[in-house]
Amino acid sequence: MTNKSQDNYSNATLDLVNKFVASNQRKRINLLTEIESEALGIFNIGYVLFEQFDKDGDDWSAGWILQVLKKHKPEFFENKVFNNWFNTYSDININYDELQLLLLEQNFEEADRITSSYLRKLAGKLAEKRGYVFYSEVNNISGTDLQTIDRLWNIYSNGRFGFSNQAKILKTVGLRYESLWPKIGWKKDGLWTRYPNSFCWSLEAPDGHMPLINQLRGVRLMDSILRHPSIVKRHNNIL
Repeated sequence: MTNKSQDNYSNATLDLVNKFVASNQRKRINLLTEIESEALGIFNIGYVLFEQFDKDGDDWSAGWILQVLKKHKPEFFENKVFNNWFNTYSDININYDELQLLLLEQNFEEADRITSSYLRKLAGKLAEKRGYVFYSEVNNISGTDLQTIDRLWNIYSNGRFGFSNQAKILKTVGLRYESLWPKIGWKKDGLWTRYPNSFCWSLEAPDGHMPLINQLRGVRLMDSILRHPSIVKRHNNIL
């Protein structure tokens, strides 16, 4: 390939990426496969590509580009900063690097497990000891940490997973939890989806499928998380 041809190829890839970033949710989803097919071209553009993204934001187009590179051009991550490219914050000094890396690698089952452990830690020592969170403990959970967890799930799921996205889906079904469960794949034909083997641990899962919240004790825990002030802020108080 001549230098001119290489430049034209790079420009075409950059044009595609810019089109992807500027598109709305529906158009972005339609471009996912095309972006993935340009993994080599994106790799050749290099690190400069990410200068346009806000490391404190949650633009999932950057998350998808990173996931494509992780899958097809892992050598891009010789600069290890890109394993945890988005900034994360915690009020109790939790390091979210492991969660971000698991989501980047699309290891969603393990990411879900570690999310549950973070929620127990955030809820306090009693929750950690008993192994689950009471709904009455949710208000004491750090909003900074809940937003960090929600951001990461949104970033690395094409904008489809996370607490705030679950809240948006709940709104579309008239705030009826019994209608939400089948919509997000937690119930089928009136029966709870069996954990873990019957859940879909990939981007093929329904919108809102992850992270999981145990519903065997009723809806109060889920409802408390979706109505936590920090999550309300992220879904614009739609509930």
